[in-house]
Amino acid sequence: MAPRILLARHGQTEWSLLGRHTGRTDIPLLDEGRRGAKLLGTRLGRGPWAGLDGVEVRTSPLSRARETCELAGFGERAENWDALLEWDYGAYEGLTPAEIQAIRPGWFIWRDGVPEGETLAEVSARADEVVEWARSADRDVLVFAHGHILRSIGARWLGEDISFAARIRLDPTSLSVLGWAYGAPALERWNDTGHLEA
Repeated sequence: MAPRILLARHGQTEWSLLGRHTGRTDIPLLDEGRRGAKLLGTRLGRGPWAGLDGVEVRTSPLSRARETCELAGFGERAENWDALLEWDYGAYEGLTPAEIQAIRPGWFIWRDGVPEGETLAEVSARADEVVEWARSADRDVLVFAHGHILRSIGARWLGEDISFAARIRLDPTSLSVLGWAYGAPALERWNDTGHLEA
């Protein structure tokens, strides 16, 4: 079996609800986010995943991802990994896209990056590290992390430039699966939030 990577974005926070760039600020989950994390865990406990026995689990150490992992039932199996931290937005931390546009008209994060934070190349390199790890053995992996880093991992899994991540959005508490089709990297499932409709 060729390895796949299952991506779980953390549950809803106050800043994600408001559209604020939440990089390294440790914002807690809202009650809605905690509920979504539990529903995600219930879903992963059923077919076709059936609890994901034997899957290797890693999580961003930030509390919103770590708590999502724990509430989904994978906390005891998960290892914290800094490669899964969200993009360091530097001077744009906590700002909405509209607030940034007021400072810098025409700004687009996937092209222009951020001042005083991580560069596009640095985020891409972290995504590549996760992809390399996921493909390193004959087993599936599950990661709990954040919107922009997970989108970056998706782009790099497909062999695309990090800018491709602009075209594959992710909602809070979504589930995505990166796998294979005809021997090539493929999106098996993306931004699936069906478990939140329960």
